[in-house]
Amino acid sequence: MDNSFISLDQDSNRVLSVPFDQSEASSSLRETLIPASDSKPLTNELVEGEFLQPIETQNMANRLLGLGSENYRAGRYEAALDLFRQAHSLYQATQDDLGQGRSLRSIGLTFYSLKHYSKAIEYSQSALVLAHQTSDRPSAVIILSTLGNAYRHLKEPNKAIEYQLQSLALAKDVGDRPGEMAALNNLGLAYKAVNQYEQAISYEQQSLIIARELGARQVEEQILKNLGNASYALEDYASAIDYYQQRLALSKVLQDSRMEAQILRNLGNAYYAIEDYTRSIECGKQRLEATRKLDDLRGEEQALGSIGVAYDALGDYPNAITHYEQRLEIARLMNDVRVEEQVLGNLKVACFAIGDYIKAADYASQRQNLARR
Repeated sequence: MDNSFISLDQDSNRVLSVPFDQSEASSSLRETLIPASDSKPLTNELVEGEFLQPIETQNMANRLLGLGSENYRAGRYEAALDLFRQAHSLYQATQDDLGQGRSLRSIGLTFYSLKHYSKAIEYSQSALVLAHQTSDRPSAVIILSTLGNAYRHLKEPNKAIEYQLQSLALAKDVGDRPGEMAALNNLGLAYKAVNQYEQAISYEQQSLIIARELGARQVEEQILKNLGNASYALEDYASAIDYYQQRLALSKVLQDSRMEAQILRNLGNAYYAIEDYTRSIECGKQRLEATRKLDDLRGEEQALGSIGVAYDALGDYPNAITHYEQRLEIARLMNDVRVEEQVLGNLKVACFAIGDYIKAADYASQRQNLARR
C-alpha cells in the first residue's frame, strides 16, 4: 500500500487512494538545518560612503553578520541575505578569509531557506573552499549539510547522501552533537528519497537519541514524523502508530494545535490501514474538533471525509452519510468542484447500500450535472 488516505470510488465499493499528507510532503521542516551565529547581533548601521579603518571595517562586518543571523532566525530571509552580502563585501575589503567563508556559508543557507537551491549550492561550494583553507571545521559541518539538503531537493540523492555523510563524519570528529544529529536526520531523508526505508529509519533512530539527549524538542518532533512516515511506507503500521503517538504527545507539550491536527490525520490513516476503523474514526473526530478550532476549512473537509470512509468500512452507512453530507456542504462553500464530485459519488454508493434508491439517484444526478458544467 502506498502512503495514502483511502476514499471510496464514486461508482462502486472499490477503494482508491488520494495523496497522503501533501502538506508534509513539501515541507522543508522535515529536515534539520544548522544556522549559526558568529557574533552578538548589534544594531549599528553602516553609513553609506563613510570611510572606515581596517579594524572598524572588521567590527562592522561582524556586526552585520550578527544582524543577518538575527534576521535569519526570525525568518526575515531577504533582510538577512542583504546583511550577509554587506558583511561579505567588508570581509573581502580586509582580506579576511575566515569572515568571507562564514558570510558565504550564511548566504548559501539563506538561499536554501528561500528555496533557491542552485544558488545555495553555488555559495556553499565557495564557502566550503574557504572553510578548508582556514581550517574552519565547524563551518564545514554546516556547509556540507546545506549542500546535502539542496542536492536532495534538486533530485540528486547520491550527491545528497555523499555530502551528508561528510557532514556526519566531520561533526563526529569535532564533537559537534547538534551537527551530528542534523546529518543523521538529513541522511534519513536522503535515503527515504531513494526508497531505502530501512536505512532511512536506522539513521533517524540514531538522530532521535541525540535530539532527546540535547533536549531539542522541535527536532525530535521532525524526526518522529520522518520515522512514522518511513515506517508507514514500509507498511509497518504498528511502528508508524507508535512514532505518531509519541509525536502526538510531544505536540501537546509544545502546544502546537496545527501539528496535533496533522498527526491525528496520520494516525487515522495508519489505523485505517490495519482495519482498526473504530480508532480511525476516533482520530478523525479529534482532528475534526482541532480543525474547527483553527478555522481550517480544508482540514475540516478532509477530516469529515476520513470519518465517513471509516464508517463506510464498518458498514455504518447512516453515520457515513451524515459526515459525507457535512463534507459536501463545506466543499460547496469552498467552491471545490473536485471534492464535491467525489463526495456526491460516495453519497450515491452509501445511499444505495441502505436501499435509499431515490436519494442515490438524486446524488447521481447532481454529480452528472456537475460534470456537465
